Amino acid sequence: MQKQRTLTKAFTLTGKGLHTGLDITLTLNPASENHGLIIERSDLPDKPTIAALAENVQSTTRSTILKKGDVQVGTTEHALAALYSFGITNCLIQTNAPEFPILDGSAKYYVEKILEVGITEQDEEADVFVVRKRIEYNLPNSRSRIVILPDSHFSIDVHIGYESTVLNNQFAGIESLDEFADQIADARTFVFVREIEPLLAQGLIKGGDLQNANVIYDEEMTQERLDSIANQLEQPHRNAAELGYICGLKHNNEPARHKLLDVIGDIALIGKPLQGKVIAYYPGHQINTETAKVIRHEIKRLESQAPVYDPTQQPLLDINDIRKMLPHRYPFLLVDKVIEIHSRWIAAVKNVSGNELFFTGHFPDEPVMPGVLIVESLAQSGGLLVLSQLDEPNLYS
Repeated sequence: MQKQRTLTKAFTLTGKGLHTGLDITLTLNPASENHGLIIERSDLPDKPTIAALAENVQSTTRSTILKKGDVQVGTTEHALAALYSFGITNCLIQTNAPEFPILDGSAKYYVEKILEVGITEQDEEADVFVVRKRIEYNLPNSRSRIVILPDSHFSIDVHIGYESTVLNNQFAGIESLDEFADQIADARTFVFVREIEPLLAQGLIKGGDLQNANVIYDEEMTQERLDSIANQLEQPHRNAAELGYICGLKHNNEPARHKLLDVIGDIALIGKPLQGKVIAYYPGHQINTETAKVIRHEIKRLESQAPVYDPTQQPLLDINDIRKMLPHRYPFLLVDKVIEIHSRWIAAVKNVSGNELFFTGHFPDEPVMPGVLIVESLAQSGGLLVLSQLDEPNLYS
């Protein structure tokens, strides 16, 4: 079972906001068990907070924006991806602006700081969402699709594609979150030059530059227009006849790796670790967060999932151990072995054969174990769970 985790010490990062252009200070703090990932607007009166959960998503225009009441905060995905990749479930994130700093457009600096301050494993078990059946979400009127399949661990594949002479189809994937720090964290966000003017007209990317985004020039325009865009962003001029990546690539598939980073950051909004295989086709913040909402709905529907265990493994308690702990005897001892015991749950087995006496009348030719005996079996298992946490359980049998 995975334990809850938090930071060992606080750390602070400073930088520009991608969309606001503000100078921002962001501090990530350790938090107690069951705290969750909570964002605090330290610049506002009473320091209001927003839980990093999918139901709080307000907008997904070029970043994930969370809102509660009149308070919002954006560009959360890179920080959340870094925290999620290290299994950090409890953290208080303080920002003095309506967004997180963009830094270099990746999660690199978050990862470096987390490794520097360390991670503390807490006593409480993490409530992992185990994917039991296929989950699929298709964004209406779009080719974007996310499929999540049952698996023994978390892994993710991302496929992207653009109608572009420079960036068309790419793939990125990791088989474990352990690969995130080395393979994904430094992948930068990207923007096409042809998108810059519309984004500026919307009042966005005020803090964008060649240090925090990979700019892709894939459709030739006049030198005058290209120079005008460069001037608006206070960037150097470029030859309008030369198409390509203006900043150069850290990886041949850096855009796909960054989209994978974004998917993880948005999936973090389900509020708990996920065990399953994520396959994202042409993802973006809208479909990422809508998928997280679908999972949140499923979590609320299930409330708590049955634990995963192997009934064939060597028992933790056999019948002789159980007899020492419980006063029940044949024919009313209804637990035969215990597979696993954790702080909040127990996996026990009652072997039922066709020779049970109650099958004679319950029911002839249609053997059904009486519900009252199933409940009694559960009660005895619960007794074993409680007794197993005592220093001398045999004293209470």
